[in-house]
Amino acid sequence: MKIARFSHGESISFGVVDEEEHELVVLKADPMFAGYEPTGERVALAAATLLAPVIPRSKIVAVGKNYREHAAEMGSDAPSEPLLFLKPNTSVIGPADTIVLPPQSERVEHEGEVAVVIGRIAKNVAEADAASVIFGYTIANDVTARDLQQRDGQWARAKGFDTFCPLGPVIDTELDLVNGTIETSVNGERRQEGRLADMVHSIPAIIAYASSVFTLLPGDVILTGTPAGVGPIVDGDEVSVSVSGLGTLTNRARRA
Repeated sequence: MKIARFSHGESISFGVVDEEEHELVVLKADPMFAGYEPTGERVALAAATLLAPVIPRSKIVAVGKNYREHAAEMGSDAPSEPLLFLKPNTSVIGPADTIVLPPQSERVEHEGEVAVVIGRIAKNVAEADAASVIFGYTIANDVTARDLQQRDGQWARAKGFDTFCPLGPVIDTELDLVNGTIETSVNGERRQEGRLADMVHSIPAIIAYASSVFTLLPGDVILTGTPAGVGPIVDGDEVSVSVSGLGTLTNRARRA
């Protein structure tokens, strides 16, 4: 099931995507908390503006160097344990929103990723139980000011600028983690390509590890790492991240 958060007219709503009819089945409230009760209204997808499908109320937990080839291109081995960092929820934007390239950085890069949306309070979750706390999956771009990351020696500033976490276009409650693929392109040119099964630390392992550190709350988002091929984006570039079964998240970069 695909779930969208969207604006239509002057209202913001949640809806279930009816792919055959190209419509949104409007829901009475956020289904993460209120279930899937429809209002009886339908909105054409073409008439709706898709928004970030979730705004984390608490945090975005991200995992660094979770594909071996990406770790190698960053000059290191893949970590033996998930390498966690946080992004602020103010970094979130939605589909077609603008990635603002900050004046503090001379090299901003794309990092296409699969994101996990947590659906209930989770603390010390066993790997075997991880699926029970997942609401669904979406696409993310972990935008990074690479020069600042290298200069600072820690990642908060480089990863945390406003607009540095595009999410969307929808949340899907299911995802093929065995056969799924991810691809990032810039201006139509493929930059990144990977298989979800090639993650060093699996999604259940990441949830178990992260939830042993801090409590995960409904609406929290976990970014699961990026494959090799990260590279710069400049003013005017169009960045698209595609995940099989989830669709494509596209944003354009603009210099502040």
